[in-house]
Amino acid sequence: MTSMSRARVARRIAAGAAYGGGGVGLAGAAAMGLLLAEVRLARRQVGNGSTPHVPHSEGRYGHVYAVPDEPPLRMVMLGDSTAAGQGVHRSGQTPGALLASGLAAVAERPVELRNVALPGARSDDLDRQVALTLADPARVPDVCVIMIGANDVTHRMPPTRSVRHLSAAVRRLRTAGAEVVVGTCPDLGTIEPVQQPLRWLARRASRQLAAAQTIGTVEQGGRTVSLGDLLGPEFEANPRELFGPDNYHPSAEGYATAAMAVLPTVCAALGLWPADEERPDVSRREGFLPVARAAAEAASEAGTEVAAAVSTGPKGPWALLKRRRRRRVQEPEPTAATPQP
Repeated sequence: MTSMSRARVARRIAAGAAYGGGGVGLAGAAAMGLLLAEVRLARRQVGNGSTPHVPHSEGRYGHVYAVPDEPPLRMVMLGDSTAAGQGVHRSGQTPGALLASGLAAVAERPVELRNVALPGARSDDLDRQVALTLADPARVPDVCVIMIGANDVTHRMPPTRSVRHLSAAVRRLRTAGAEVVVGTCPDLGTIEPVQQPLRWLARRASRQLAAAQTIGTVEQGGRTVSLGDLLGPEFEANPRELFGPDNYHPSAEGYATAAMAVLPTVCAALGLWPADEERPDVSRREGFLPVARAAAEAASEAGTEVAAAVSTGPKGPWALLKRRRRRRVQEPEPTAATPQP
């Protein structure tokens, strides 16, 4: 599917989410029976991430940067098993811990991490997660990172419904004063046991949802980072290294790769990234685009950020597309976090 075609589909899904329209099919009805059969087979082979253990990563990171009377930055992880860090054994290997440690190093300020993500969650669980996040008005997070969408695709949630829930979550968090970064739906066509034609259908559905998620998020004042291709060729080329033991969730190396892509956008959202890197770089094919086109391009390229732009055009809101340089995120030391009660 071309970028322009994906942009049109994404606009339709986002419009349906905004105005209560019906679902937009991600695959033809004739293929759905085969798709479901392949999904059931793949779930049996990979377990669909059924391992219940998720390392506890909540706590304070970057103690070395503590200054008396200066509160830590607050970061909350929301979403599904990928946001929770399912598939690894140590807290320091989870994306939340990696992001909190990296953010503390960039900000030179401690970061207090909270994780309300739930393995197996779909976008309709975000309402509950946001309520937990904003339960204490005196402790509104500085930034929230949401990773969601894979279970929406595998459970056939209508994409308009999926985007509607995500958009509502971003709107509530932004209204409360938190910055929001969304890691969009990963490319499910890279799961090792999945065979054709499911692999092609899963990739198509994942990218369509990722593009629509970007539109919904940016329109509510959040930023997105594409995880689709990041979890695509790199995971596909190194499945034993980048997938965990269940061949479904990322391994420690896989989570580090994802965190490396998301961290610059988290820092930029908080005004911590170098100012000269905030200007679009034509040599990296960055610039201002209609939001649907930016969303479609981001869905096809790893680590691409999309953020709202002030300018508008005849095709509606515009967005800034950035291809940020990736910087390696080191796993924090086991003593970096102080678990919360």
